Amino acid sequence: MDEREGQIDLGAQELAHAPLVATRVIPVEPPSLRDNTALAERLARAVSRDLGLTQVHVPLSVAGGLSDLGFGANDRFQVAVSKGTDTGRIVSVAPPGDRAAGYGLAVDVGSTTLVLALVDLERPCVIDRFSLTNPQMAHGADILTRAHFAERPGGLETLTRELREAINRGLAVICERQALEPGQLVAGAVAGNTAMTHFLLGLSLRTLIREPYIPVVNRPEGLTAGRLGLNLAPEAPVLVMPNKGAYLGGDLMAGVVVSGMARSDGLGLLVDVGTNAEVVLGQRDWLVGAAGAAGPALEGGVVRMGMIAGPGAIDRVRIDRETKTIKYRTIEDRPPKGICGSGLIDLFAEMFLSGLLDFQGKLTIPPGHPRRLETDDGPAFIVVTGAETENGEPILLSEIEVDLLTRSKAGMYTIISTVVQSVGLTVDQIDRFFVAGTFGQYIDPRMAVAVGMVPDLPLDRFVSLGNSSLQGAILTLISSDARSEVSEIWQKMTYLEMNVNQDLMNRFSAARFLPHTNRNRFPSVGTTIA
Repeated sequence: MDEREGQIDLGAQELAHAPLVATRVIPVEPPSLRDNTALAERLARAVSRDLGLTQVHVPLSVAGGLSDLGFGANDRFQVAVSKGTDTGRIVSVAPPGDRAAGYGLAVDVGSTTLVLALVDLERPCVIDRFSLTNPQMAHGADILTRAHFAERPGGLETLTRELREAINRGLAVICERQALEPGQLVAGAVAGNTAMTHFLLGLSLRTLIREPYIPVVNRPEGLTAGRLGLNLAPEAPVLVMPNKGAYLGGDLMAGVVVSGMARSDGLGLLVDVGTNAEVVLGQRDWLVGAAGAAGPALEGGVVRMGMIAGPGAIDRVRIDRETKTIKYRTIEDRPPKGICGSGLIDLFAEMFLSGLLDFQGKLTIPPGHPRRLETDDGPAFIVVTGAETENGEPILLSEIEVDLLTRSKAGMYTIISTVVQSVGLTVDQIDRFFVAGTFGQYIDPRMAVAVGMVPDLPLDRFVSLGNSSLQGAILTLISSDARSEVSEIWQKMTYLEMNVNQDLMNRFSAARFLPHTNRNRFPSVGTTIA
């Protein structure tokens, strides 16, 4: 499945359809002088009988509205129920025909962008989706800056409020487009990295950013929309994907579910490049996860003309090997205004393969060359002239930025190779290499191999998952198998702490060349990749 509008193929995922909240039209016996059972108890009895549950709880917030519904002869009600093994909890009660009673909200809580999907829990399908910028960006583009802001008086409260309000704004937009009221939605699922999950829950990051890097909570449970300040039905359960460590978040847990690697006998490796590079290796019997610094430069966060993937971002670059002519593509074919992560990797690889960069990442074109510009930061390569860009300023890549890209690609390759070697395996044994996130949606694996960012594997082993964080949240809304799998993944995963891994540092030094100091690890570079 993907997160766009349309039917969700659970068969392809080998997951059973069983939504987090089930909606049923249930007859309720009217009260009488002979049967003066209270309305809430009467409703609970009817639900228990209809769904075969031993006990059903009616929250006070739901019970408070029952007297307005009327309980006449032959009355039937549309009841949304959150079911356990043999118990249930009523989320909402409405007259029959309330079209929103079976809807839920899935949210990818990214540090840069929030993506929401309106999901029909019963059909099941995605009805609508909407994205907006995370307002916390105003307090820092990176998580660490926000974490320090959160330690100021009122800082954490500000970040939590802004995040919740942004989700509610996105929800309001979707509901207005679909002629719904937000309070009619009966379930939610959220996936994000560990820091974003803490911000959403209003939890301090103090122990998260200091040794030994411990979250306040890994498995938040028993949450409702009302408790989180989200404008769904107040009693709507909200499933928040669990974290496994300070830098291994619920977004990666969601990705593992979407990839299916935890249900496979083959060896899979999942990479999600965001604030950090997060990696999971394994199969149905075991999983190992780790994370480390590799994301910011690849997201464009430390490149002057870098930007997140969006209209006007260069996402593809090709350089003619003989003439050195540059061809590029921008998202939505807009005039270029920057370059996103996949475009940076393309540019980086193409410059190396074309001989514009040497194996140390230094420019080979001489002073005076029309593509070379001397700047305050040293020599730079002119990717796009000012005459072609949206703002009239040229898009450049300096040697200093090349060095940052080299460090990032080395960090990513080193994390991957360290995780693989930690379990006594080699990278050529990886059967499926999953790449998640916006970065994975656009990246050309050939280019990533060319600069030594990912292992030199056959191209048919690379699988782009797109926004697997959102997809995983959607799956947990509609499938009990997916929800069970999240718990199983959490239980079986071993988290490797990379901040104190000396082997990683040694391997990092070896990977800071193009593609690597050991060219035998990248046999296709210079042959099939040319």
